[in-house]
Amino acid sequence: MSITLADQDRPELQKVIEEMVESGFTGVTLRVHDERGEWVGSAGVRKLGETAKPSVNGHVRIGSNTKTFTAALVLRLVAEGLIGLDSPAVDYLPEFGLDRKITVRMLLQHTSGVFNFTGEYYEDGTFAPGIPATTAGQEWVDNRFKTYLPEELVRLALSKPARFEPGTDWSYSNTNYVLARLLIEKATGRSFAEEMQRLILGPLGLSGTVVPETGAEIPEPHTHAYYRYEDAGQQKTVDVTRQNPSWISTGGDMISTTQDLHTFISALMGGKLLPAPLLAEMCKPSSKVGYGLGVFVQDAGENGGTVITHNGGMAGHAALMYSTPDGSKTLTAALNYVDDTALSMAAAFQESTQKLVKEVFGGGRTGSADAAESAQ
Repeated sequence: MSITLADQDRPELQKVIEEMVESGFTGVTLRVHDERGEWVGSAGVRKLGETAKPSVNGHVRIGSNTKTFTAALVLRLVAEGLIGLDSPAVDYLPEFGLDRKITVRMLLQHTSGVFNFTGEYYEDGTFAPGIPATTAGQEWVDNRFKTYLPEELVRLALSKPARFEPGTDWSYSNTNYVLARLLIEKATGRSFAEEMQRLILGPLGLSGTVVPETGAEIPEPHTHAYYRYEDAGQQKTVDVTRQNPSWISTGGDMISTTQDLHTFISALMGGKLLPAPLLAEMCKPSSKVGYGLGVFVQDAGENGGTVITHNGGMAGHAALMYSTPDGSKTLTAALNYVDDTALSMAAAFQESTQKLVKEVFGGGRTGSADAAESAQ
């Protein structure tokens, strides 16, 4: 596929990402693969105070898109017979004393009820804190190079009351995916990073994708990420591009590029990673929010059909990943911004992603009826 210049052919796409920068994002890179070929463009700056635009091949911390990679890895191991999708998680991880009703499937679909170690928002508006995450202001800034062990995050979460009886409701919890990571390691006898390389990154040639473990670096090129907090009554903004991502662990620690995210989601939806029955399980929405196993199954709006997606934000970095159910059309993006305790970019994030999805998927056909059906 040829790459078209950002200001040619698709001015409407360039306009949307420039509007995103006007809404507060510091840097945006967008990549679209569809019936017209491949389009890639960027807007904003690579670093505050400078003029260079974000690299279209830049690396970004992908936040919760890590969950889609992790779910795909678990399902590969299910296909290999090493993990049972409906087996009790406690059979693999007896040391945590998990409720026997919690299955591997429940971890992947956020129906286990386990407390979210980065903090829980309850329906009545109250917030129960976990570790110092990005909602914690200066405490998170001061701790951003600290190493947290996955087991430590799980034990903290399990010391808190469960949200509900396993399998009876849905609640997004990063703890589910740290448990999935430990389960992968227990079932295979190898590290999460090794298994990710063996079954996903290696076979797909994802050379720009990294499982950083506790490493603070992000490969060049990359756009910078920032965090704003209050210190002695003064607003301070710090560069948080370098940080030890073990505080979020497999809830959102991976690094990738828009090109690798496209290759991954296109291959996954195109049936290149999983047997058809397991892909169908992954894309079967099982909750009030249309969550499958590591993916959201959404309606792209009028004439847009179904999209399979996961987005992620992680301390001034964010990534978008959308695909038709057959992998033929994708939208991937890297976003950078100034994060804060109030999550003040949340509304702009929501509005921008809706606009992008409408622009890319809104008027198009989304693959075969069979593919759409398998995602219901």
